[in-house]
Amino acid sequence: MRLSLRARAGRMAAAAMLSVAAILPAAAAVPVRAADPVVLRVGTTQDLDSMNPYATLLVVGYEAFQLNYDLLVSFGPNLEPIPGFADTWERATDGHSWKFHIRDGMKWSDGQPATSADACFSWQLAIDAIKAGGAGSLGAGYLDPGIDDAKVTKVTCPDASTMIATTDDASDRILQTYMPIIPKHIWSKQTYKTIGDAKFDAPIVGSGPYQAVEWQTGQFVRFERNKNYWGTQAFPDEVVIQIYKTADTMAQAVKAGDIDYAHGVNSDQLNAMKSDTNLKTVVGSANGWTQLAFNTYGTGTGKKIAKGGPSTTALMDAAFRDALGYAVDHKALVEKVLGGYGDVGNTIVPPVLTQWHVEPDKPRTFDIAVAKQKLDAAGYALNASGQRLDKDGKPITLRLFMPDSDDNYPKAAQFIADWYGQLGIKLTTSVLDSATLGDKVLPPEAGDYTADYDIELWGWAGNVDPNALLQIFKCDAIGSSSDSQYCNKQFDTLYDQQLAAKTADERKTILVQMQNLIYDEAPYDILYYDANLDVYRTDRFAGWQNQPANGTPMFTYGNLGYTLLTDAAATPSPAPSVEASAGASAPAGGGSAAPTTAPSTGNTSSSGSSTILIVAILVIVLAIVGGLILSRRRTPGSVEDE
Repeated sequence: MRLSLRARAGRMAAAAMLSVAAILPAAAAVPVRAADPVVLRVGTTQDLDSMNPYATLLVVGYEAFQLNYDLLVSFGPNLEPIPGFADTWERATDGHSWKFHIRDGMKWSDGQPATSADACFSWQLAIDAIKAGGAGSLGAGYLDPGIDDAKVTKVTCPDASTMIATTDDASDRILQTYMPIIPKHIWSKQTYKTIGDAKFDAPIVGSGPYQAVEWQTGQFVRFERNKNYWGTQAFPDEVVIQIYKTADTMAQAVKAGDIDYAHGVNSDQLNAMKSDTNLKTVVGSANGWTQLAFNTYGTGTGKKIAKGGPSTTALMDAAFRDALGYAVDHKALVEKVLGGYGDVGNTIVPPVLTQWHVEPDKPRTFDIAVAKQKLDAAGYALNASGQRLDKDGKPITLRLFMPDSDDNYPKAAQFIADWYGQLGIKLTTSVLDSATLGDKVLPPEAGDYTADYDIELWGWAGNVDPNALLQIFKCDAIGSSSDSQYCNKQFDTLYDQQLAAKTADERKTILVQMQNLIYDEAPYDILYYDANLDVYRTDRFAGWQNQPANGTPMFTYGNLGYTLLTDAAATPSPAPSVEASAGASAPAGGGSAAPTTAPSTGNTSSSGSSTILIVAILVIVLAIVGGLILSRRRTPGSVEDE
């Protein structure tokens, strides 16, 4: 078990006492022992697939690169734009460009200057990929759509402190762009074609608050404090993202104190930990969903994949997919799989985005009899053995694959297999590690891949704008972010129209059409909008803050939650006396006075009480050997002082 900060402080005080006793004659010259590193341990069941921000497919990969790197503009407590790599910005009066001021004096973790040249280089990678069109994407293709949606056509850096982005977009989407700023002096030889395959080996050079220095696949990623970080130096000296095989072992670890934060426990574990006074349970609204993604490769094009692709042509038929939707009880999944922590799934914009989400115009309800009727009407008959046949006369057996990162997935799959079985459709299920599954769903458009699956049970997480989730249904997402291989030119047209909308109401009208189109065509069956169930300890670190208020402290937008952490063992300074308060001058404008407690530097884990103890010991030693100590008294400016 990891020692608490209080226990470690006591051990350090005892060690200091032994040191003083051993060398009494030189007691006054003995420095206080340096503290052991203060380590924040964060647990997750997702194994990091890549340290390369352009190659990672997973939420844990985003968590890693947000610690390593800054965004040009970051996200505040309420997801508002706040300074990141740029400290100020303004829009040109003609509305066609933005001017970003890159903070002066900033350095990379290796000490090299961090300037606008790095920002221009990083954004230019995405611009080049966008200009290449279907010929390429930036790595896995998750990051460049943000630049594309903001319609950024050019970036220039006239001096070290200025980046100017030319854009045809009338919105402020440019301020919500997920694009890490990477050091040009490290990656200048890379292009958009090669950066996705580049080896981002630890130690990482970045400008974020912590830098990855060690990575053991399947075990942990260790980050050390970036001493050159421009922002708040948080209390932890190190951050370790610990990888667990199951949520159960992770839950046991946070209860035992082996980790400080557990991301993604299940409902039973969360409920069991609610009564622990050292633990805080959080149910965060998730900006995402868990879905069945049907492999529709070849729909409308007739394309086929040799030794791959969907096992039956039925998956290309919207009527078949629609019928399957009536055979899944979404409400039962929320209750029995999620323990009630979530919402019934339907359209592709989650309810947490209240401004944009709509319920479907023609909702499907759970009814096995209706599902059978719709399959019969669509031409999918039963044979004498009760097997459902496709239009080629073959019994339908669907292959479902899921990642090993969520204990709820196998539970949901069992229910779905039973419900499909009542339709005469056999469902086989397989669990793969996330990286293997990510490759398995890729089609030939991505390289040497075959999209050899029928259904993928997995999930997505979005950001503050619905485009992050909408873009995975575009035709050009096939080969990058699409896991349904769905293509519908009407959807693409609507996507472009909502980008160009001049008002929120106009955009909402188009988003309603888009959500209903995907719901009716059913390349996805969105099972549920699952909540983020996280747990953290309150006896070691303080300053935990959800981002936003209905979210979670970690695995959210940016790195703010890490930089706010303080020492839970620190004793606040006493309130000022009445006399002192009377003599203090009030700040101008009626604002609050500055706090009297000095901010923690994060370089020591000793509490104020341990410091007093060490001082008391030294006083006793001084009294015993006073003459000797006084004989070594130094005056200011002496050689020994220097």
